[in-house]
Amino acid sequence: MKKKPRLFLLVLLSAGIFSFLPNYAQNPVKIRFDSSKEVSGRKFAIKDISPGVPTNWDGYNFVVLEFKSTTPQRFQVGFTTETGYNELRVMSYCPNGWNKLAIPLRFYRELPGAAHDLAATYNQPRYTGWVNLGGKRGPLRGVDSIGIRMNAPINNPEIELRSISLSVDDPCDQYLGDKPVVDEFGQWNLGDYEGKIKSEAQLRKEWATEDAETVTTKPYNYSKFGGYLPVNAKATGFFRTEKIDGKWWFVDPEGCLFLSVGVDCVSPGGGGSVRDLDKRKNIYKELPPAATITSQRRPNAGSFGIWNLIRRYGDSYPEKSRELVIKRMDKWGLNTICNWSSPEVMALNRKAFMLQLRGVGIENGIMGLPDVYAADFKSKVDASIKEFVTPYRENPWLIGYFSGNEPSWTGQEERLCGMLLSGNERPLKTELIKFLAGNDSPEKRKQFVIETFRVFMQTVNKSLKTHDPNHLNLGIRFGHNPGKSILAVCKDVFDVFSFNCYDLAPKQEFMDQILEGTGLPMIIGEYHFGTVDRGMAQSLWQVNSQKERGVAYSYYTEQAYSHPGLIGTAYFQWSDQDLTGRFDGENYNCGLVDVTDRPYPHQVEAMGNTAKKLFGIHSGTTPPTNQKPVKARGHGAIPDLWEK
Repeated sequence: MKKKPRLFLLVLLSAGIFSFLPNYAQNPVKIRFDSSKEVSGRKFAIKDISPGVPTNWDGYNFVVLEFKSTTPQRFQVGFTTETGYNELRVMSYCPNGWNKLAIPLRFYRELPGAAHDLAATYNQPRYTGWVNLGGKRGPLRGVDSIGIRMNAPINNPEIELRSISLSVDDPCDQYLGDKPVVDEFGQWNLGDYEGKIKSEAQLRKEWATEDAETVTTKPYNYSKFGGYLPVNAKATGFFRTEKIDGKWWFVDPEGCLFLSVGVDCVSPGGGGSVRDLDKRKNIYKELPPAATITSQRRPNAGSFGIWNLIRRYGDSYPEKSRELVIKRMDKWGLNTICNWSSPEVMALNRKAFMLQLRGVGIENGIMGLPDVYAADFKSKVDASIKEFVTPYRENPWLIGYFSGNEPSWTGQEERLCGMLLSGNERPLKTELIKFLAGNDSPEKRKQFVIETFRVFMQTVNKSLKTHDPNHLNLGIRFGHNPGKSILAVCKDVFDVFSFNCYDLAPKQEFMDQILEGTGLPMIIGEYHFGTVDRGMAQSLWQVNSQKERGVAYSYYTEQAYSHPGLIGTAYFQWSDQDLTGRFDGENYNCGLVDVTDRPYPHQVEAMGNTAKKLFGIHSGTTPPTNQKPVKARGHGAIPDLWEK
């Protein structure tokens, strides 16, 4: 009788139906992260947590962890193999609750796919958390230990790990707690924090206080278009750039000097989308009504952010919430609506705005490098740009157009060429083969990619200037230092050089290189700071508290505008990201506004105070602040330390 269950398990294993089941440790392993240390964490023998887990993982596709973390702060999960230590970065949607997270093992074995930008390349969504790719890649053999560590832990958090198991098929993630993770307002329900809404009456009282405020832009000395009074330059009716006394500026349509102080993703009702309900049992206390389903392109099951706007304004919420956006921008000294923002808010023509072109040939499968050698490439790009820009051609509120964001091929030119050569037939591959004939080398491959990029940018710029000569070519927001060769290309086709920079402050020497290499003024297209008190991950740059977010914003922004070439910044983003993850998994506390449609007071106060100083800072008459946030840390590779 005892042999039958074993025989049944062998049959299941041979059929690929059964995977290695969890074997719970009698005493879950507890990791206490020490906030006094730069890096804190430990390694454990897998057999001490889940005895019997095989050391050769070749036949498995998922490693499944059952754990509870007291924080949403990112942590590294790695395994020691016969070839070394290999780790990824993990974020949980369920802090303070037990959950089962299945991590695809291909993330440890293989390089990321050839997505069109950096976020799509490295962010991998799951259902109770998400994974950011990093570390080394290699076979998973001789796996004997697991490591869990954290960089600059906030408030001495803890993680309990009670099971490690393997699976052939995706077992799906599972929240294992009884108390829902998300409350009826879209807030984190498994913890408390300062400013948390406990009732609708409390929420309505705070909304009413804000609605009663009278706001003006007079403290910022802004013109109609957000430039600085009085008029100091030639008015052309559209935005342009000019170098005056060694410093670059935008000039607004009326001739006022202008610094673009903006925010990305400006849209009412953000930060609360609900997705994948069939995979997220017991996550949500109450679901938003059907009236809050807003996205057809990326279907969702409703939005807490929209639901809170309906609570606030009723059926008139679309119009009233857009007016509130403008009022808040006026109060906080923001004069530009930046990338990925609401078309309806931009269409009010009350704030300057920027747009990103569509249909210019950027593809997912080849790292965002268009196939410029396709016979119909130029005609398609021209037709697409003409259709896109024609409605904006005479609009004085538009500053200009971006043509892309964080292309993932920069620094990966040799790998991209290898992928093209081993891939399907296409004109880009044919041209690459001809280009490399008799002289294939890493340098030659990089040269091919740069020349392809040159053709792409020249094609876009020609069409843009043909169909809309009134507005600026703002370039591509690079995510890495693109190098001198790319800067030389940009010099001839952009009006402004743009880059995203997640750092404590942009490096002055990097901006000097851009200015020297292109002769162009600059825009920073993305930066932000976040923390962990709201149940969301702490953003690409973390700080220790909501107050420190404001300190970090002022330090970064004021240091940036002290450079003579910088004329614009775009903070990412208007609202917090979704608590249970946007389309690619990200769930950052990076907003100016939370899911309940309330501003973060420290953040927006800092923005307003800094905005009042920027003209003087950029002019060189006012020094930037030197106050740095306490123990801020970035998202890059952490030091090879354990408990140091």
